[in-house]
Amino acid sequence: MTTNAMPFTPALGARRRSLYLRVHGWAALIASPFILLATLTGLLYIFTPQFEARLYASLERVTPAGPMRALELSLAAAEAAAPHGYRVRSVLLPASPGRALEVLMAPGGAGAAHAHHGGAPAAAPSGPLTVFVDPYTARVLGTQAPDARLAEGARRLHSRLLQGDGWRWMIELAASWLLVMLVTGAWLWWPRPGQTGLPRAGKTGRAAWRQWHAVSGVALGVLSLVIVATGITWSQYAGVQVRKLRDAAGQASPQAPRHLHSTPTGAPPLGWEAASRRAQSLAAPGAPLALKLSPPEGAHGVWHATSSDTARPLARFDLLFDAYSGTLLYRSGWSEATAFGQATALGIPFHRGEFGLWNQLLLLLFGLGVLFSLVSGWVMYFKRMRPAGLGLPALLPGAPGARPRRWRCSPRPGCAR
Repeated sequence: MTTNAMPFTPALGARRRSLYLRVHGWAALIASPFILLATLTGLLYIFTPQFEARLYASLERVTPAGPMRALELSLAAAEAAAPHGYRVRSVLLPASPGRALEVLMAPGGAGAAHAHHGGAPAAAPSGPLTVFVDPYTARVLGTQAPDARLAEGARRLHSRLLQGDGWRWMIELAASWLLVMLVTGAWLWWPRPGQTGLPRAGKTGRAAWRQWHAVSGVALGVLSLVIVATGITWSQYAGVQVRKLRDAAGQASPQAPRHLHSTPTGAPPLGWEAASRRAQSLAAPGAPLALKLSPPEGAHGVWHATSSDTARPLARFDLLFDAYSGTLLYRSGWSEATAFGQATALGIPFHRGEFGLWNQLLLLLFGLGVLFSLVSGWVMYFKRMRPAGLGLPALLPGAPGARPRRWRCSPRPGCAR
């Protein structure tokens, strides 16, 4: 029995290694500038909660003083502070006794039936506006456009470098080539027989840089895959393909039926205070107090309540209930989510550092490790670079893509060029 398979030889292994070195080098040349930008902007983004806590303390922090006022009083104050024609779109109930009530308002649209302004809406600035209200005194603390927040600016800087959506391709390109770098780098590091893959003392110069570059890259490999995978799921271009595959596999997140509606009973609809109490009673036991409440649209609309605490994905919920009777019409939570939905509910907050200080510190160490990996890679590149080339590893003769060998004849008889 014969076989045509080429046996593995040291020469074949060397040629294959030269190919992977070349691919790894090209991937680094393409991706490393964008990875550097993504890492630096990501480090800024994950610590925005601490920055915002100081910047917006006068808006978000309050001193508890007795029982909270009725929600309708706080909303009336918010509507009076908003431009004429603005209506309540949603309310973010306080997550703790020391937090302000956040009222999201927009020109017309959702919640118009609950507004207190009279007359026809006048011209007003376009775009939503958040009004911060002290729930204990119904006093307006200030207003802010959501796009003006530091976290939003850091997010846009991280995802598209403060440019339009057309610039997102740069970050996605970096993420795609980063995967190539990880796979080829892991193959190049993989210890040969008799080796451990760990750094060895005594090496200097480029050899020392190479061994620490390899070890740091492999050490960050698993976390790098998590960061890239979770980032791709909500990206602009690759994310569309991921979501198509998700839907084709039946892993789409559950959606409320569109035909759900409230049934008027002749009694007045639930007010904001009654609706908030009903939403909290329908929430899962132990669910966070912070929830986002959106009013019904029209006489047959429904109340919509969702959890706003991404740091507790197992307690998150999404529910709809009748605007008159408070009857629960739809509910979804962790147990109803698909495997893909559960993975993203854990992965995306982790990517953003929303699970607390330990999450932020882990991402900080990861970011510093990525920076070292990039710097060490560029040091090795410049140490290899010659005036006549790009400094990429040479392909051995016989490797895919290598130039054919030029055969030279000896003066033996019968040798033809």
